[in-house]
Amino acid sequence: MENAGGSTARAEAVLGRLQLLVTRKLDGLLQGDYVGLLPGPGSEAGESREYRPGDDVRRMDWPVTARTTLPHVRRTVADRELETWLAVDLSASLEFGTALSLKSDLVLAAATAMAHLTVRGGNRIGAVVGTGTGVRPPERASRWRRKAATASTTGAESPQAPFVRMPARPGRKEAQGLLRAIARTRIQPGRADLGALIEMLNRPPRRRGVAVVISDFMAPVEGWARPVRKLGVRHDVLAVEVVDPRELELPDVGVMTLADPETGLLHEVQTADPELRRRYAEAAGEQRAAIARALRAAGASHLRLRTDTDWLLDMVRFVAAQRHARTRGTTR
Repeated sequence: MENAGGSTARAEAVLGRLQLLVTRKLDGLLQGDYVGLLPGPGSEAGESREYRPGDDVRRMDWPVTARTTLPHVRRTVADRELETWLAVDLSASLEFGTALSLKSDLVLAAATAMAHLTVRGGNRIGAVVGTGTGVRPPERASRWRRKAATASTTGAESPQAPFVRMPARPGRKEAQGLLRAIARTRIQPGRADLGALIEMLNRPPRRRGVAVVISDFMAPVEGWARPVRKLGVRHDVLAVEVVDPRELELPDVGVMTLADPETGLLHEVQTADPELRRRYAEAAGEQRAAIARALRAAGASHLRLRTDTDWLLDMVRFVAAQRHARTRGTTR
């Protein structure tokens, strides 16, 4: 019990510092007439303007084009109420970090920033969380629980498939409760099914909004690429990739014992071998390039946060670039 209480106290302290940091740094830097991190095109018809390279041809305003003999596109007005859903990956591989923080700390930081940027003016935010034992709602999130997961044949509760999500609710108080529940979630051994986690945002179909997937995307690309593409058909998708520098290259420190956090397997590596370090860096580069290609093919915006850099500054730059691209007629 002491261990659980200490873990809860640490989660509360970390979350409190994050919320204070996010509020201080983001307020005043990202103000404007936007309802979320990704200011999407919206769905309500607005005024027309001349076509610019990069505009979506599906928004061509043909009557105005015919009258003026110049191509025009129809602007749309973003909905005033935004619904944001977070798919938060807390697999065992996230319990790793060799720089300023653990990757799991960055996951919580990203979720906190998303909540701060989206919960205003009646906007709603909800979440699903994946741990090493599967996809589940965070612990102690009972106020969001509505139904218990049941087995398909016996009607008994299924411990391996608690497919209960936290419904999207408006208000900062509800968002803080959601973040507190995520912070208290214990990472379990094993690997979460990232594809199944993302698929939970596709079912049931929801109104158009923002879907944010926060993960290290270490799972095989073929397992989650299709759900992300499906998610992008209806929603603006933001993929937040969390990376540690040691996942990209190995330091020259002699013999190093590496442990797989998802399986517990140990492996000794002679990092003094330059050929080994070169092959490792190449393989890591190919893996990250495959992740970027899959996200780009799905039409998702891609934000990479590293444990050895100022993640908040990286996020501010990303949001500014996104909004600048929108004003120039391009989306990504």
